[in-house]
Amino acid sequence: MQLKWLEDFVALAQTRSYTRAAELRHVTHPAFGRRIKALEAWAGAPLLERGSGPVRLTTAGEGFLDTAQQMLRGLDSSREELRAAAGREARAVTLATGRTLACTLVAEWLPRLQPTLQQGEGELRILTRALAETVLLLEQHEADFSLTYHHPVLALRLDARQFSHLALASDKLVPVVRTDARGQPSHAFGDSAVPYLAYARSLALGRLVEDHLAQNRHAPLLQRWVECDSADAVYQYVRQGQGAAWLPWSMVHADCKAGQLVVLGDARMEVRFDVRLYRPKRRLSPLAEAVWQVFARR
Repeated sequence: MQLKWLEDFVALAQTRSYTRAAELRHVTHPAFGRRIKALEAWAGAPLLERGSGPVRLTTAGEGFLDTAQQMLRGLDSSREELRAAAGREARAVTLATGRTLACTLVAEWLPRLQPTLQQGEGELRILTRALAETVLLLEQHEADFSLTYHHPVLALRLDARQFSHLALASDKLVPVVRTDARGQPSHAFGDSAVPYLAYARSLALGRLVEDHLAQNRHAPLLQRWVECDSADAVYQYVRQGQGAAWLPWSMVHADCKAGQLVVLGDARMEVRFDVRLYRPKRRLSPLAEAVWQVFARR
């Protein structure tokens, strides 16, 4: 069954004239008649009363007319939705990143990106995923950009022939605890173990900290008692005084300045890393290219 047969049938039912319906459908009278017969053959029942005078529908034809009209309206509606979705897709720029970076560096960059996005009548679509997933989204063309941590411990296997990157920022993980009522650290590194709030190994930050502690001969005594796959949650646990955790300086510097949190140890306790923005070398949409230029002009 072809869609044009349904449209022919509805036109014929509305005009009650083969000649007029054929004109409306921009086909010859004989061709129009053959298409109506083909529809009846497909339906397996006569849809029209045969005889002289205005065209009349059979009982089956009257019932089928409602079905045909509903199908055409549904298809028209679906087509409009698809066109609207395609338009929104063309005006969307997709950034895949981790949840912590979405809360820190992406939040910092949003005011700079807003004028470009508004001028292009577009939107920034942010997908928060694990590190490996953000890379996969980029490789599968499901994201325009991937914003990730960069460190030798985090092996990103992106083909340099297909992808390029910008180094957007440098950050560091620092061990922090809450201060007490006197402004002193609630815990301190020393001879006794400090309650340790750890990241899950599934997090890039977790792999960085665990490698750092394993390789650092100055690593403090820690009593691991919480493991969490959300840096935001670990941050809240630290603020509640539950123990020490290595958190991004970009996340805690305001709390440290306000005296609510304090950094433990010295620079040997820090884990430094970079943040990189990756993109395909192929040409992106005009809006995505404009967004890339905003980052490139940092």
